[in-house]
Amino acid sequence: MAFLELSHVSKGFGRAREATPVLSDINLTVERGEFVAIVGYSGSGKTTLINLIAGLTTPDSGSVLLDGKPITGPGADRGVVFQNYSLLPWMTAFQNVYLAVDQTFQDWSPERKRAHAERYLAMVNLAAARDKRPSELSGGMRQRVSVARALAMDPQVLLLDEPLGALDALTRATLQDEISRIWEQNHKTVVLITNDVDEGILLADRIIPLSMGPAATLGPAIDVTVRRPRNRKAMNHDAGFKAVRNTVIEYLLGPGRRKPEPQVRPDWTSATQTVAA
Repeated sequence: MAFLELSHVSKGFGRAREATPVLSDINLTVERGEFVAIVGYSGSGKTTLINLIAGLTTPDSGSVLLDGKPITGPGADRGVVFQNYSLLPWMTAFQNVYLAVDQTFQDWSPERKRAHAERYLAMVNLAAARDKRPSELSGGMRQRVSVARALAMDPQVLLLDEPLGALDALTRATLQDEISRIWEQNHKTVVLITNDVDEGILLADRIIPLSMGPAATLGPAIDVTVRRPRNRKAMNHDAGFKAVRNTVIEYLLGPGRRKPEPQVRPDWTSATQTVAA
């Protein structure tokens, strides 16, 4: 049995007879320590998929299991990093991380909690900014605090819901490298949601396309065989990288496409491939 498993999961929103189907017959297995990227169109239901795994919503049909047990609500075994940071604005970077540690490890001493929070701030290279509030941090730094907070809870699964989508290209590339570096250190089970094909290939062990909605479903999983550590410049000349990218794009523009037709950036040789509705 896989560590994380979604079996025949469907989800819609609205009244029963008038519900709009968002996801249909989703089947997904993720092994312990695996990094999986789900890539698809904006508005296809990627966030709904993450919310189902996080326990923030429940499926209309099918099952969501973690380590063989049904997911029935949020839990400390799953850490979520959202696109909008979700930091408490009146708290410092350290306090935002410490609060998560305090709630997760209630039997720890204050000294141990403090050391644990500081360790994860240092992991994302924010030790020097520990006493700054979110308003004093750049967008990239805020997202690093969000990553540190999620990791400090020591979750079994890290869920990344388009965490870099609102960042500029340079900051996004920097944080991609940070996420890759951190994953190499602890090999957490990670599910990344993104609309950036190249980002998924850069970071993940497997990349799975999600068709356009309504009633979006997952396409075939593609193994990413590019050796780690990965260099984005070198990858552009890697035959394996090009093969994976072409396979994903062909699915999204073929079997995974639904009307209205998506607008896709025409420059397939760029370092970032973004598919948007």
